[in-house]
Amino acid sequence: MQNQQDFDSLVGKSKLSDGVDRRTFIQTAVGVGFAAAAMPVMAQTMIKTDTVGLTAGVVMVEVNGQKVPVYRAQPEGKTNLPVVLVISEIFGVHEHIADVARRFAKLGYLALAPELFVRQGDPSKYPNIGELIKEVVSKVPDAQVMSDLDAVVAWAKANGGNTNKLAITGFCWGGRITWMYSAHNPNVKAGAAWYGRLVGDPTPLSPTNPVDIAAGLKTPILGLYGLKDTGISQESIAQMTAALSKGSSKSTFKVYADSGHAFHADYRPSYVEADAKDGWMRCLAWFKENGVS
Repeated sequence: MQNQQDFDSLVGKSKLSDGVDRRTFIQTAVGVGFAAAAMPVMAQTMIKTDTVGLTAGVVMVEVNGQKVPVYRAQPEGKTNLPVVLVISEIFGVHEHIADVARRFAKLGYLALAPELFVRQGDPSKYPNIGELIKEVVSKVPDAQVMSDLDAVVAWAKANGGNTNKLAITGFCWGGRITWMYSAHNPNVKAGAAWYGRLVGDPTPLSPTNPVDIAAGLKTPILGLYGLKDTGISQESIAQMTAALSKGSSKSTFKVYADSGHAFHADYRPSYVEADAKDGWMRCLAWFKENGVS
């Protein structure tokens, strides 16, 4: 079970949820709107990245007979592109996640944001965080996520991506997955984990957590966290740092003194512009430093 404190400020009801069945939602709403995001959306701070010069939209990647929607953004007509996986919050691939993908695409990446909850449900239908965690998030096995991401990487390799230059970044739930997938796939060159949970009790669906894989991790991960995050303690960051010190990944943390959880989420009141921009630049530099871009 995810730590509810990680997500307790993310409650919201989606305008897309009323009268829309799951299949229609998945087909039309990936990368669109703010399904189950915090309300009200902070339009005055929300970054909007256009698609000029880009190929952008949803592609379908089949995984063991299941079609997984993936929001794809890349420079139009280009191949041999560095690849970045963009892993969503618990609310799936909504407009903010798609915008992040477009930001990477503007910088020359093939950016891929997969809808990793497609089998378990539509996050937009759940009006409160407890139900969403209980009915969707807690039912998503880590093994399924790893398999889906492997398939997305294979799709990238077959569709103009250079998977020798593979990176991953994720937010909240996706921050944890950034650590876990980097341990799963040693071909990931670099990762940037934004405020993802680091410790937790093992469960059948999530038998390990980042602190458990830290010592054996080979991929350098940049952890971008907030000192004021009430759901992710400084003690857990210290535990993770100690575990990482036993290995050779050269992973490191940047903890922002003025930020709490979700400080990168420019569509929410939690957004801290200075730290979000600093984290973004650090993420890009980290990828470059570790041979991705």
